[in-house]
Amino acid sequence: MPSDRLLSVLTCPLCPGALRRADGALRCARRHTFDIARHGYVSLLTGHRRAPSADSPDMVRGRAAFLGAGHYEPLARTLAGLAGELAPPDATVLDAGAGTGHYLAAVLDALPEALGLGLDSSVPALRAAARAHARAEAAGWDVWRPWPVRTGCADLVLNVFAPRNGPEFHRVLGPDGALLVVTPTARHLRELRVLTGLPDVDPLKEDRLRRTLGARFRRERAEPLEYSMSLTAGEVTALMTMSPAARHIDAAELRDRVARMATPVRVTASFVTSVYRPRPGAAAGPS
Repeated sequence: MPSDRLLSVLTCPLCPGALRRADGALRCARRHTFDIARHGYVSLLTGHRRAPSADSPDMVRGRAAFLGAGHYEPLARTLAGLAGELAPPDATVLDAGAGTGHYLAAVLDALPEALGLGLDSSVPALRAAARAHARAEAAGWDVWRPWPVRTGCADLVLNVFAPRNGPEFHRVLGPDGALLVVTPTARHLRELRVLTGLPDVDPLKEDRLRRTLGARFRRERAEPLEYSMSLTAGEVTALMTMSPAARHIDAAELRDRVARMATPVRVTASFVTSVYRPRPGAAAGPS
Protein backbone atom coordinates (compact mmCIF):
# COMPACT_ATOMS: atom_id res chain seq x y z
CA MET A 1 0.00 0.00 0.00
CA PRO A 2 1.52 3.38 -1.02
CA SER A 3 2.61 5.48 1.95
CA ASP A 4 1.40 8.98 2.79
CA ARG A 5 4.86 10.26 1.95
CA LEU A 6 4.67 8.71 -1.51
CA LEU A 7 1.38 10.53 -2.10
CA SER A 8 3.23 13.79 -1.48
CA VAL A 9 5.56 12.88 -4.38
CA LEU A 10 3.21 11.42 -7.01
CA THR A 11 0.75 13.40 -9.13
CA CYS A 12 -2.10 12.32 -11.34
CA PRO A 13 -0.69 11.73 -14.84
CA LEU A 14 -3.86 13.09 -16.45
CA CYS A 15 -4.53 16.37 -14.53
CA PRO A 16 -1.98 16.53 -12.85
CA GLY A 17 -3.51 16.84 -9.38
CA ALA A 18 -2.80 15.35 -5.98
CA LEU A 19 -3.59 11.68 -5.42
CA ARG A 20 -5.25 10.05 -2.41
CA ARG A 21 -6.10 6.48 -1.45
CA ALA A 22 -9.62 5.33 -2.27
CA ASP A 23 -10.95 1.75 -2.25
CA GLY A 24 -7.72 -0.04 -3.16
CA ALA A 25 -6.71 2.58 -5.71
CA LEU A 26 -5.27 6.08 -6.01
CA ARG A 27 -7.64 8.83 -7.11
CA CYS A 28 -7.39 12.56 -7.80
CA ALA A 29 -10.03 15.24 -7.22
CA ARG A 30 -11.24 14.78 -10.81
CA ARG A 31 -11.79 11.09 -10.05
CA HIS A 32 -9.05 9.78 -12.31
CA THR A 33 -8.39 6.40 -10.71
CA PHE A 34 -5.31 4.13 -10.75
CA ASP A 35 -5.31 0.61 -9.35
CA ILE A 36 -2.98 -0.57 -6.62
CA ALA A 37 -1.94 -4.08 -7.61
CA ARG A 38 -2.07 -6.84 -5.01
CA HIS A 39 1.73 -7.05 -5.32
CA GLY A 40 1.96 -3.50 -3.92
CA TYR A 41 2.80 -1.30 -6.90
CA VAL A 42 0.50 1.29 -8.48
CA SER A 43 0.00 1.41 -12.23
CA LEU A 44 -0.19 4.98 -13.52
CA LEU A 45 0.06 4.05 -17.20
CA THR A 46 -3.17 5.04 -18.90
CA GLY A 47 -4.88 3.08 -21.64
CA HIS A 48 -3.00 -0.12 -20.60
CA ARG A 49 0.00 1.05 -22.60
CA ARG A 50 3.24 -0.85 -22.21
CA ALA A 51 6.59 0.48 -23.38
CA PRO A 52 7.95 -1.73 -26.19
CA SER A 53 11.29 -2.00 -24.35
CA ALA A 54 9.73 -3.25 -21.08
CA ASP A 55 11.50 -6.25 -19.58
CA SER A 56 9.86 -9.63 -20.15
CA PRO A 57 9.23 -12.15 -17.34
CA ASP A 58 12.28 -14.16 -18.49
CA MET A 59 14.48 -11.07 -18.40
CA VAL A 60 13.30 -10.20 -14.89
CA ARG A 61 13.87 -13.75 -13.65
CA GLY A 62 17.36 -13.73 -15.15
CA ARG A 63 18.15 -10.37 -13.54
CA ALA A 64 16.84 -11.45 -10.14
CA ALA A 65 18.92 -14.65 -10.26
CA PHE A 66 22.11 -12.93 -11.39
CA LEU A 67 21.89 -9.97 -9.02
CA GLY A 68 20.83 -12.25 -6.18
CA ALA A 69 24.08 -14.19 -6.62
CA GLY A 70 25.98 -11.00 -5.77
CA HIS A 71 27.95 -10.51 -8.98
CA TYR A 72 27.14 -6.79 -9.20
CA GLU A 73 27.42 -6.09 -5.46
CA PRO A 74 30.52 -3.91 -5.98
CA LEU A 75 28.37 -1.65 -8.14
CA ALA A 76 25.56 -1.62 -5.56
CA ARG A 77 28.10 -0.66 -2.87
CA THR A 78 29.45 2.15 -5.09
CA LEU A 79 25.95 3.58 -5.51
CA ALA A 80 25.20 3.25 -1.81
CA GLY A 81 28.46 4.99 -0.89
CA LEU A 82 27.80 7.88 -3.26
CA ALA A 83 24.22 8.20 -2.04
CA GLY A 84 25.47 8.51 1.54
CA GLU A 85 27.72 11.38 0.47
CA LEU A 86 25.28 13.19 -1.80
CA ALA A 87 21.84 12.91 -0.17
CA PRO A 88 20.41 13.56 3.31
CA PRO A 89 19.34 10.58 5.46
CA ASP A 90 15.65 11.38 4.83
CA ALA A 91 16.06 11.84 1.08
CA THR A 92 13.48 11.20 -1.58
CA VAL A 93 15.14 8.89 -4.11
CA LEU A 94 13.73 8.23 -7.59
CA ASP A 95 14.98 5.30 -9.65
CA ALA A 96 14.23 5.76 -13.36
CA GLY A 97 13.96 2.33 -14.94
CA ALA A 98 14.25 0.59 -11.57
CA GLY A 99 13.93 -2.99 -12.78
CA THR A 100 13.75 -5.30 -9.76
CA GLY A 101 14.68 -2.46 -7.36
CA HIS A 102 18.04 -4.05 -6.51
CA TYR A 103 20.09 -0.83 -6.65
CA LEU A 104 17.35 1.29 -5.11
CA ALA A 105 17.32 -1.07 -2.10
CA ALA A 106 21.09 -0.72 -1.68
CA VAL A 107 20.79 3.07 -1.70
CA LEU A 108 17.93 3.02 0.82
CA ASP A 109 20.06 0.91 3.14
CA ALA A 110 22.62 3.74 3.10
CA LEU A 111 19.96 6.41 3.82
CA PRO A 112 18.12 5.30 6.97
CA GLU A 113 15.06 7.55 6.66
CA ALA A 114 14.80 7.81 2.88
CA LEU A 115 11.81 7.03 0.66
CA GLY A 116 12.49 5.31 -2.65
CA LEU A 117 10.24 5.32 -5.70
CA GLY A 118 11.04 3.06 -8.63
CA LEU A 119 9.50 3.81 -12.03
CA ASP A 120 9.34 1.04 -14.61
CA SER A 121 6.98 -0.14 -17.34
CA SER A 122 7.53 -3.88 -16.83
CA VAL A 123 4.88 -5.55 -14.65
CA PRO A 124 7.18 -8.44 -13.60
CA ALA A 125 9.87 -5.91 -12.63
CA LEU A 126 7.38 -3.80 -10.67
CA ARG A 127 6.26 -6.83 -8.68
CA ALA A 128 9.86 -7.34 -7.57
CA ALA A 129 10.60 -3.66 -7.01
CA ALA A 130 7.56 -3.19 -4.76
CA ARG A 131 8.99 -5.70 -2.28
CA ALA A 132 12.70 -4.88 -2.73
CA HIS A 133 12.87 -2.79 0.45
CA ALA A 134 10.57 -1.73 3.29
CA ARG A 135 10.91 1.92 2.22
CA ALA A 136 10.69 1.29 -1.53
CA GLU A 137 7.57 2.01 -3.58
CA ALA A 138 7.00 1.16 -7.24
CA ALA A 139 4.88 2.78 -9.93
CA GLY A 140 4.19 1.65 -13.47
CA TRP A 141 5.33 4.33 -15.90
CA ASP A 142 7.17 4.82 -19.19
CA VAL A 143 10.21 6.89 -18.18
CA TRP A 144 10.46 8.39 -21.69
CA ARG A 145 7.24 10.31 -20.98
CA PRO A 146 6.86 13.25 -18.55
CA TRP A 147 6.77 11.72 -15.07
CA PRO A 148 3.76 11.81 -12.69
CA VAL A 149 6.03 13.27 -10.01
CA ARG A 150 6.13 16.72 -8.39
CA THR A 151 8.70 19.23 -9.63
CA GLY A 152 11.75 19.53 -7.37
CA CYS A 153 10.69 16.71 -5.05
CA ALA A 154 13.79 14.48 -5.38
CA ASP A 155 17.12 14.66 -3.61
CA LEU A 156 18.62 11.87 -5.69
CA VAL A 157 17.79 10.27 -9.05
CA LEU A 158 19.26 6.89 -10.04
CA ASN A 159 19.67 5.81 -13.64
CA VAL A 160 21.32 2.38 -13.90
CA PHE A 161 21.49 0.91 -17.44
CA ALA A 162 18.15 2.58 -18.18
CA PRO A 163 16.68 5.18 -20.58
CA ARG A 164 17.79 8.75 -19.86
CA ASN A 165 15.11 11.43 -19.84
CA GLY A 166 17.24 14.54 -19.28
CA PRO A 167 14.40 17.08 -19.03
CA GLU A 168 12.57 15.02 -16.42
CA PHE A 169 15.75 14.29 -14.44
CA HIS A 170 16.25 18.05 -14.20
CA ARG A 171 12.62 18.92 -13.45
CA VAL A 172 12.17 16.50 -10.55
CA LEU A 173 15.51 17.18 -8.84
CA GLY A 174 15.80 19.87 -6.20
CA PRO A 175 18.49 22.52 -6.77
CA ASP A 176 20.92 20.70 -4.43
CA GLY A 177 20.03 17.25 -5.77
CA ALA A 178 22.22 14.79 -7.64
CA LEU A 179 21.82 12.39 -10.54
CA LEU A 180 23.74 9.09 -10.57
CA VAL A 181 24.11 7.49 -14.00
CA VAL A 182 25.71 4.07 -14.51
CA THR A 183 26.96 3.06 -17.95
CA PRO A 184 29.03 0.06 -19.10
CA THR A 185 32.47 0.63 -20.61
CA ALA A 186 33.68 -1.00 -23.83
CA ARG A 187 35.39 -3.70 -21.70
CA HIS A 188 32.19 -4.77 -19.97
CA LEU A 189 31.48 -8.50 -20.61
CA ARG A 190 34.12 -8.53 -23.34
CA GLU A 191 34.77 -12.27 -22.92
CA LEU A 192 31.11 -13.11 -23.42
CA ARG A 193 30.95 -10.92 -26.50
CA VAL A 194 33.56 -13.15 -28.10
CA LEU A 195 31.99 -16.41 -26.91
CA THR A 196 28.32 -15.66 -27.55
CA GLY A 197 28.19 -12.91 -30.15
CA LEU A 198 26.77 -10.28 -27.82
CA PRO A 199 26.91 -6.88 -29.55
CA ASP A 200 29.75 -4.58 -28.49
CA VAL A 201 29.10 -1.61 -26.23
CA ASP A 202 28.73 1.43 -28.45
CA PRO A 203 32.05 3.32 -28.19
CA LEU A 204 30.13 6.60 -28.53
CA LYS A 205 27.86 5.84 -25.56
CA GLU A 206 29.69 8.19 -23.17
CA ASP A 207 29.70 11.00 -25.75
CA ARG A 208 25.96 10.60 -26.26
CA LEU A 209 25.41 10.65 -22.50
CA ARG A 210 27.26 13.96 -22.18
CA ARG A 211 25.29 15.46 -25.07
CA THR A 212 21.98 14.23 -23.62
CA LEU A 213 22.62 15.75 -20.20
CA GLY A 214 25.07 18.55 -20.87
CA ALA A 215 22.57 21.38 -21.35
CA ARG A 216 20.89 20.72 -18.00
CA PHE A 217 23.60 19.12 -15.87
CA ARG A 218 27.27 19.47 -15.08
CA ARG A 219 29.27 16.31 -14.56
CA GLU A 220 30.82 16.62 -11.12
CA ARG A 221 32.88 13.44 -11.17
CA ALA A 222 33.05 9.88 -12.47
CA GLU A 223 33.76 6.70 -10.51
CA PRO A 224 35.20 3.84 -12.63
CA LEU A 225 34.74 0.28 -11.41
CA GLU A 226 36.24 -2.84 -12.99
CA TYR A 227 36.66 -6.37 -11.66
CA SER A 228 36.56 -10.01 -12.75
CA MET A 229 33.68 -12.42 -12.16
CA SER A 230 33.74 -16.22 -12.23
CA LEU A 231 30.47 -17.45 -13.72
CA THR A 232 28.91 -20.87 -14.00
CA ALA A 233 26.93 -21.89 -17.08
CA GLY A 234 23.68 -21.07 -15.27
CA GLU A 235 24.96 -17.63 -14.28
CA VAL A 236 26.06 -16.91 -17.85
CA THR A 237 22.57 -17.86 -19.03
CA ALA A 238 20.96 -15.58 -16.42
CA LEU A 239 23.28 -12.72 -17.39
CA MET A 240 22.52 -13.17 -21.08
CA THR A 241 18.79 -13.47 -20.43
CA MET A 242 18.64 -10.25 -18.41
CA SER A 243 20.34 -8.26 -21.15
CA PRO A 244 18.39 -6.40 -23.87
CA ALA A 245 20.42 -8.52 -26.30
CA ALA A 246 18.25 -11.45 -25.19
CA ARG A 247 15.52 -10.08 -27.44
CA HIS A 248 17.72 -10.87 -30.43
CA ILE A 249 18.89 -14.38 -29.46
CA ASP A 250 16.68 -17.44 -29.70
CA ALA A 251 16.48 -19.23 -26.32
CA ALA A 252 17.58 -22.57 -27.79
CA GLU A 253 20.49 -20.91 -29.58
CA LEU A 254 21.53 -19.22 -26.31
CA ARG A 255 21.48 -22.55 -24.47
CA ASP A 256 23.58 -24.12 -27.23
CA ARG A 257 26.19 -21.34 -27.12
CA VAL A 258 26.47 -21.57 -23.34
CA ALA A 259 26.73 -25.38 -23.47
CA ARG A 260 29.80 -25.07 -25.72
CA MET A 261 31.65 -22.90 -23.18
CA ALA A 262 34.26 -24.21 -20.76
CA THR A 263 32.95 -23.11 -17.38
CA PRO A 264 33.44 -21.42 -15.02
CA VAL A 265 34.10 -18.42 -17.27
CA ARG A 266 36.12 -15.40 -16.16
CA VAL A 267 34.19 -12.33 -17.25
CA THR A 268 35.05 -8.64 -16.87
CA ALA A 269 32.56 -6.29 -15.24
CA SER A 270 33.38 -2.68 -16.11
CA PHE A 271 31.24 0.38 -15.32
CA VAL A 272 31.39 4.13 -14.89
CA THR A 273 29.15 5.81 -12.32
CA SER A 274 28.82 9.52 -13.11
CA VAL A 275 27.67 12.15 -10.63
CA TYR A 276 25.71 15.01 -12.22
CA ARG A 277 24.43 18.21 -10.65
CA PRO A 278 21.53 20.23 -12.15
CA ARG A 279 22.40 23.52 -13.80
CA PRO A 280 20.33 26.38 -12.32
CA GLY A 281 17.74 27.78 -14.68
CA ALA A 282 18.34 25.22 -17.43
CA ALA A 283 15.68 25.26 -20.11
CA ALA A 284 12.86 22.75 -20.06
CA GLY A 285 11.84 20.81 -23.15
CA PRO A 286 13.16 17.87 -25.15
CA SER A 287 16.82 16.83 -25.06
